[in-house]
Amino acid sequence: MHRARLCAAVAVGILLTVASAAPAFAHVSTKVNGYQFVIGWQHEPTYAGVLNAVQIVIHDPAGNPVDDLGTPASLKVTVSTGSLTSDPLDLEPSFDPDTGFGTHGEFDAPVIPTAPGTYTFHVTGTLGGQPVDRSFTSSDSTFNNVVDPTPVQFPTKLPNSADLATNLNRLNPRVDTALTASKQAHDKASSANTLALVALIVGAVLGLAGIAAGVTARRQRA
Repeated sequence: MHRARLCAAVAVGILLTVASAAPAFAHVSTKVNGYQFVIGWQHEPTYAGVLNAVQIVIHDPAGNPVDDLGTPASLKVTVSTGSLTSDPLDLEPSFDPDTGFGTHGEFDAPVIPTAPGTYTFHVTGTLGGQPVDRSFTSSDSTFNNVVDPTPVQFPTKLPNSADLATNLNRLNPRVDTALTASKQAHDKASSANTLALVALIVGAVLGLAGIAAGVTARRQRA
């Protein structure tokens, strides 16, 4: 009995150790001007086309959480992938002192990454009266790359933004051709209508001219 309890205790200890060693999220932890920065995606895995946020948790040199970056916030972040860069995004505090809800020291900048790939967060501004200009890029050792959500979609697999763009590019020439044909048909119809109207007017004029000639001839005979 004693041996069984000992084995059980060891097993529980091992499980707790493994569980505590496994991080819930992949983030970068670094020092910035003496402040502790932890930065990454708010939700991971990070799926293309799904609302997410750049998440930064900040503690001052004494280890206290920073809950206020001033108004307006002294720090902003841009998100880039490939050759594209977003406008500067506002970092909103998670903690609400009025309700007590949220996490001390956490700031979030909502963003919807619309394409799979590698992303970079560029944090600029001031903190503690000192300038901040740091970039953090997703990777296997930092925070997650953005991935295609198709494997976890249910019950219908939706096309991703890249597929939609490709399909639109293929469709655009067909749409242009259809619009051109429609315009040409409209122009032909307009021309036909114009010719018919001209024919009616000419016919009416000729008819009036014939009536006038007949009246003149009768008058001359009389």
